[in-house]
Amino acid sequence: MQKMMLVSEITHNIKVSVECVFSSPHSQPLRNQFVFFYHITIENLGEFSVRLLRRKWIIVDAHGSERQVEGEGVVGVQPSIPPQEQHEYSSSCMLSTPFGVMRGTYTFERLMDGELFEVTIPQFKMEVPYLLS
Repeated sequence: MQKMMLVSEITHNIKVSVECVFSSPHSQPLRNQFVFFYHITIENLGEFSVRLLRRKWIIVDAHGSERQVEGEGVVGVQPSIPPQEQHEYSSSCMLSTPFGVMRGTYTFERLMDGELFEVTIPQFKMEVPYLLS
């Protein structure tokens, strides 16, 4: 399996780290179906507990076609993350091209006072490794 590249960004004391890998067994290149798995770690570096309420993804393929995916929580949950703790989850994305990028935002609520704030999901690349050589 290919080595995963890690990207991270900190917004409002929330660190979001993403690792992404191409899944050859789940892809069908001859049908223009390229599947990428990504693993996200969300760390609360702040002093207050927070809850992840919503996500918004922007997915761009190699042709520049953009699609947006929005919804509540992540993989069916709206996790609360106490100070100095983290939440991890994995998901996937299918592209019709062998290259693309994803980026986005999470909407969080600070549990102490109900304040809402947005956290950046850093942009990461989705690349079929055998096409890079």
